[in-house]
Amino acid sequence: MRNKIIATIGVGLILFCSCKKSFLEQSNPNSVTIPAFFTSETDVLLAINGCYSAMKNNNAMGEESDLFTDERSDDAGTNDNQSNAGEPFQFNNFSLLPTNSYLYSHWKQMYSAISQCNIVLANVDKVTFTDSLKPTYTAEAKFLRAMLFFDLVREFGDIPMATVPLNSPAQITAATYRVPAAQVYNQIIADLVDATRSNLPVRQPSGNRGHASMQAVNALLGTVFLTKFATLDGGNGGTAPNTDLDSAEYYLTTCYNQRTFTDLKTIPYTDNFDVTKKGSCPEPIFQLVFLQGDVNYHSNIAADAQAAGEFITTKKVQSGVGYNVTHDLVKEYEVTDPRDSFSIRYDTFKTVKDWYVTKYRDTSASAGANGYGGNDFPVMRYADVILKLAEVNMYRGNTTQAIQYLNIVRTRAKMPDYATSMADANYSSKYPTLKLAILHERRSELAFEHYRWFDLLRFFSINDLVAYIHAKNPADWGLANIANFSMKDEYYPIPYNETILDPKRMYQNPGY
Repeated sequence: MRNKIIATIGVGLILFCSCKKSFLEQSNPNSVTIPAFFTSETDVLLAINGCYSAMKNNNAMGEESDLFTDERSDDAGTNDNQSNAGEPFQFNNFSLLPTNSYLYSHWKQMYSAISQCNIVLANVDKVTFTDSLKPTYTAEAKFLRAMLFFDLVREFGDIPMATVPLNSPAQITAATYRVPAAQVYNQIIADLVDATRSNLPVRQPSGNRGHASMQAVNALLGTVFLTKFATLDGGNGGTAPNTDLDSAEYYLTTCYNQRTFTDLKTIPYTDNFDVTKKGSCPEPIFQLVFLQGDVNYHSNIAADAQAAGEFITTKKVQSGVGYNVTHDLVKEYEVTDPRDSFSIRYDTFKTVKDWYVTKYRDTSASAGANGYGGNDFPVMRYADVILKLAEVNMYRGNTTQAIQYLNIVRTRAKMPDYATSMADANYSSKYPTLKLAILHERRSELAFEHYRWFDLLRFFSINDLVAYIHAKNPADWGLANIANFSMKDEYYPIPYNETILDPKRMYQNPGY
């Protein structure tokens, strides 16, 4: 961690001060120290934008960070264990090594983004504000820090948790240790509760989308409490009353009541992914924003997802297999589900002959042959919140209410309601419990939005998840060997470069 944090501080300096140059014409921006940088409201805004930029990196939580989420699950994967694909293949093959360079890059970038949030929070009080922006910027930094820590604690378990800038070797050494997951959750919750008391707008206007809102804070806080209930409190093993479940319901319901639409069915599913409607669709709660046609700030997901010989998602000519889909997911979709034909497609091209993702599309002239797409990537949207409310009520034993929430999403997708579906032998045999029906609906609705792996960890204890994965057809997983999946795979290994700094306090996860 020592080398990582030193590098992180350097990244923060370069990013913040380079931005300062573009506004204030500094002749040598890298000579500006961090405290000296914060002299005006504009400086704080630039620093906040740097936090968002660091979080959007594909090695952190970017649109193409699927290697650390979807490709770990049964939805997608790098179906090639040779050459340069060898290390990515380890994620889906459950053969991940602590020396994996992609894993280490992810770890470094996540902590780099957290470090930048810490720098903002440590320096914002040094600036004199003329309006109410100070609490807004503070809330945004805490929201982002909480979101980053939340992904890390779900991926690695106990993790280092610095919440202040580390400016000396002694501070770095003192912070180089793993903190128990429960303590990390307490910090995440504290940051988000503080953000709920801020002046963030309930919903960001279209021109400021991509920034935190009160909707986003409540959605994330509800998810954090639900995950804590299911994973730390043992909630997915029973329906006992739990204060974390109470809090999950409160914040998810608060978010739901803050929606600006009447009923989900009034919003076509495809509007969430239509580049012409990304500023007007009311369903997204928090998204990563990209600029169509811009050489630096465009989206790559539509172009990179497309397989050779196809032009469904982009005008860019591709030669590879694109964003590969497991046959397990292909078989998950119900026969009449329109989300199936919109989200995936079979490529008959001679070098592919497999399924790829078509959910993100931009074939506009502005995106052009370079594939400089304008897709916004949905990090949170209301279908997710609604299905989590179904999950909460399922845990509570409020079956009727849980089914009502489930049906909201199924109705929008033009699918039969739950009662009708359960009368179908094929559906009821595949999803015999309400819990499995909710998980199925989440998979069909939210595929390739980086939910699936975290859903599996929340819905099942690790013992049950091992049984769930092993019950699948190995042939539907591609070249990856699902027999490798074991209890150790609940968490990723701590990167080797971190454990060698202090093997005792940066102890490795079991099984690695």
